[in-house]
Amino acid sequence: MRERFIVTKEHRRFTEFADSVRRGRTIGLCYGPAGVGKTVSARRYAHWEQAHELLTDWGPRGDDDAKIYAALAKNRTALYTPGVLTTPRLLREDLDRIITRTSICIQQHVEVPGRIPLDRWGTRRTTNYVQLVIVDESERLSPTALELLRDRYDRDQIALILIGMPGLQKQFTHYPQFYSRVGFAHQYRPLSTDELLFVLQRHWRSLGKTLNPDDFTDAQTIAAISRITRGNFRLLERLFPQIERVLKINELQTITNDVVEAAASTLVIGTT
Repeated sequence: MRERFIVTKEHRRFTEFADSVRRGRTIGLCYGPAGVGKTVSARRYAHWEQAHELLTDWGPRGDDDAKIYAALAKNRTALYTPGVLTTPRLLREDLDRIITRTSICIQQHVEVPGRIPLDRWGTRRTTNYVQLVIVDESERLSPTALELLRDRYDRDQIALILIGMPGLQKQFTHYPQFYSRVGFAHQYRPLSTDELLFVLQRHWRSLGKTLNPDDFTDAQTIAAISRITRGNFRLLERLFPQIERVLKINELQTITNDVVEAAASTLVIGTT
C-alpha cells in the first residue's frame, strides 16, 4: 500500500520554487542534506509516482492511463535521475526519450479528439508540452553533460532544475556559461520543530495513538526523536517502522523514550 504523502512547509516552498522556475523558463538549483525530502518533493511535483511505470514500460495504452495523462498535464514536468556512469551521449538519449514520452502523454490529455493539429503536409504536428525538466542527483553530471543541458536549455527553452547536496550552488560557479543562466537557488532544509511535531502527530495517529506534547512522557519521546533524527525526513520514516516493531514485540501500548532508543539502535544512523 502506498504511504500517504505528508505536505510539509519545505515541500510547499519547493513547489513555489519549481513553479517560479517553470513559469520563468529559467534554471534553478535546489540543494540540501541527504534525506530531507528533496527527491520526494520532486517526484510529487512531477507526479512521478503515478507516471514512472507507464513512461518506463512504454507500450499499449489502457483506459486507466487517462488519469496519468491528466496528472502529467498539471505541471508539465519530466523527472530524470542520471546513473553513476551516465555519459553525455546517454544523457542526451535518456532526456530525449523521457521528454518525448511525457509530452505524448500530456498531448493525449490537452488535445481535443477530432481536432488533431496538422502541419502543412497534413501530418500530425509534434508539439513539446514539457515545460520543466528536474534532474536529481546532479552531482553525477560531468562538465560535458552540463554543457549539453545548457545547450538544450538555450535551444528549446525548457526550464531546468538541478537537485543536489549542499555546495551545489558553489560547484556551478566554476561553469560561468551555465551559472549565468541560473535564475533561482533554493535551500531545502530539515524539518523545523513545529513541522516535526506535525509529522509525529500523523505517525501517532497511524498507530492508533494520540500525541500530547504537554504530557511528560510524550515530551521526552519527542525530544528523543528530534535528537536522533535532527529533522531528517528520511530517517524519521525509517525510524517509525522500527518503533512499531518494538511495541509489538514487547506488547507495549505507549511510545516512550526507551522505545525510541531501542528502535534507533537497529538503524544505521550517519551524519544528517
